[in-house]
Amino acid sequence: MPQKDPCQKQACAIQKCLQANKYVESMCEDVIRDMRRCCEAHAGNSICCSGFRESKTTENKSET
Repeated sequence: MPQKDPCQKQACAIQKCLQANKYVESMCEDVIRDMRRCCEAHAGNSICCSGFRESKTTENKSET
């Protein structure tokens, strides 16, 4: 039996929030933040985090 992705719950919460808010990301900042925290803790063990690792690097570059 495959092991459950540790950040799947957060990934699903993002999808649900985005759908409920007509895909306005600013309305889902809290759930996106939760996903980032999960990805920091489980980066090597979560397939759901693959896009978050890349986007965080891009985010940091745009702030400087």
